[in-house]
Amino acid sequence: MIKLTHISLLLTICLIACKSSNTDIVSVNPEYFTTENVTVTKVPCELSDGTSTECYKIVTNGLATDHQMGPWCPENITDGAEAGGIWMNDGKVYNVDGEFIKNLSTFYNDSTWMMYTNDGKIIKTSTLEDCTNAATPDVGDAYRNFCVECLPSYLTDVSNTWYIPVTPVLQTETTKFKQGHGRPRPGEKRVPSTRGIALNGVEFSAPAPVNNILNAYTIAPFDDAGGHINIHQGYHYHIATTGISDRHTIAQNDNHGALIGYALDGFGIYELKDKDGNEPTDLDELRGHYDDVRGYHYHVDVAGTNNFINGLKGAYVL
Repeated sequence: MIKLTHISLLLTICLIACKSSNTDIVSVNPEYFTTENVTVTKVPCELSDGTSTECYKIVTNGLATDHQMGPWCPENITDGAEAGGIWMNDGKVYNVDGEFIKNLSTFYNDSTWMMYTNDGKIIKTSTLEDCTNAATPDVGDAYRNFCVECLPSYLTDVSNTWYIPVTPVLQTETTKFKQGHGRPRPGEKRVPSTRGIALNGVEFSAPAPVNNILNAYTIAPFDDAGGHINIHQGYHYHIATTGISDRHTIAQNDNHGALIGYALDGFGIYELKDKDGNEPTDLDELRGHYDDVRGYHYHVDVAGTNNFINGLKGAYVL
């Protein structure tokens, strides 16, 4: 009986181990990416843990082609929500309509806010030069009380390249994303700023530097898809919204939320909620968990948090 018990225990352990090794790792599917503005090729690469493997090299043109980009800033304080984008505060998302711009001084309890003229016209960037000068961490006084929007027409020569392992490589020690955008100190672990890539080739970017934006008395709204433009990154997302019904995603055959992209370690990133509107309750500190179909994968954060995921479970290209 003792031997049989030991054998049974060993079989149980083996089954658990085999299940983990065979079903927890799901390779990236390159066919899920759109092809209109995304080029995907397979290349050799080295990951952050020293693993030599193969990666998908993903090259995009810095634009979204599966949904409208913008609008961002309304024209007049009488404009409705359809004329502007969205903004965040204390975990909530707000429509940047004319009324929102008109009431900024009340919203932020600061009388310095005054982003419109006497006739109700909203003060906003209107040229490539404005975009270049205002969409920076150290905005000067010349752009105080400007609504900042950079237009797709300003992007004439943008190309973004990312590398994602074909098959994710789990790490025993997870990688937490750094706060802010500063460079690593000498000897400090290099951690990516980009969180991942949407299936339409748009970057899932680090949190927007909201404090810097507000301290300059500017607003840089996102559009309803959660994205905006700067001339260096092109169009990129800061939050995941449900505002665009035609965004390229991969629906799941069960009740699970759709696949919207891949993290830089190759694990899938999925919508926050399932088809019944329920959020997962067992996410780890990175916003990931396992299931039998998708293996380990992430779920995006609530839109108002200015965040996608909190770190990487797998190795990544430095």
